[in-house]
Amino acid sequence: MSSTSVPCQAAPLPRPAFLLFGAATLAVVQAASAAPTPLYRLYQEAWGLSALAVTGIFAIYSASLLLALLTVGSLSDQLGRRPVIAAALLLDAGAMLVFMTAGSVEALLAARLVQGFATGAAMSSLGAAILDGDRQRGPLVNAVTPLLGLTLGTLGTALLVAQAPAPRQLVFLILGAAMLVAAVLVWALPETARRDRSVTLWKTLRPRLGVPPQARAVFWAVMPVNVAVWALGGFYFSLMPAVARQLEGGALLGGLVVATLTAAGSLAMLALRGMTPARILPLGSAALAGGTLATLAAVALASPAGLLLGTALAGFGFGGAFFGAARSLLPLAAPHQRAGLLSAFYVESYLAFSLPALAAGMAAREIGLLPTTQLYGGAVVLLALLPLLRRRRMPR
Repeated sequence: MSSTSVPCQAAPLPRPAFLLFGAATLAVVQAASAAPTPLYRLYQEAWGLSALAVTGIFAIYSASLLLALLTVGSLSDQLGRRPVIAAALLLDAGAMLVFMTAGSVEALLAARLVQGFATGAAMSSLGAAILDGDRQRGPLVNAVTPLLGLTLGTLGTALLVAQAPAPRQLVFLILGAAMLVAAVLVWALPETARRDRSVTLWKTLRPRLGVPPQARAVFWAVMPVNVAVWALGGFYFSLMPAVARQLEGGALLGGLVVATLTAAGSLAMLALRGMTPARILPLGSAALAGGTLATLAAVALASPAGLLLGTALAGFGFGGAFFGAARSLLPLAAPHQRAGLLSAFYVESYLAFSLPALAAGMAAREIGLLPTTQLYGGAVVLLALLPLLRRRRMPR
């Protein structure tokens, strides 16, 4: 490193205000990302969307999010947390406006495209700010908060669909207003990152993965179960509402099933927080596999109650495995490497979140939704069990 370089580092004192702000704002951003899921039924009725179209809209969002992680994911390490967070929130609020006025598939695609980029920028900068606020509790907050936000987004939107007028507009109005407030409040908080003057803006924006050397072995060790976690999540957030509708036919069940997955994941993280990653990861893998098998049995038996119970167990594994992976990885980064490592971890997660779900949408067009569900779930089970079958040593 040259003598003119000023390493990015957190402020010497903890920043609890940034921890609280980061967690609340990250929850809002994630709630917004989940809000369209319970609305897909309304969009399908209005525009005749197929399962492939739904997964295509989902994939557009994920691809845009990945582009943001690859380009601006570590930008807050150089420019500071506050400007990147504020810009991401304003962009996301713009996406909420497009959702509110969407009258076609093209408008919905545009909204998801903008939202994906804004979410990617917000996730990495807010996640780094949370770690700046408290390095000890930061990994737990970074792991629990997204799932809590997804739970609020899916369940809240499902309730609005069932009970409130104009649900396709109201939910985005609420979320957009919250983002605008947060974009103003962030400037009242202290800055916790300082720019490395030896790094140019172009170099920062150049696509790259930022896994520090000291974290690479752990990154590869936790990859199989993390891919299984997010592949299951991608199916739930794209096609599971359609599966639930075939089982029961009501408007609420689809959102409730997705919310059950994320809520159980959040509870798992809280329940397992006193355990080491070496114990959490195998436990999460086993619960993920067992819960997915129970969910597949419920789908075969057309049992809504069984679907919820199986999803709760799968959600426990979902949260436990993700938390174990995150807690293994995130503390390994130096302050100036945090946003870059978060970006790399999210890239892996969102590739698993989007590509298998898109393949499932294609398969559903050819062989049907329920057979696709069984095949997809079987693949998730095998992938979740892979670390256990290979007896891979997990990080402690």
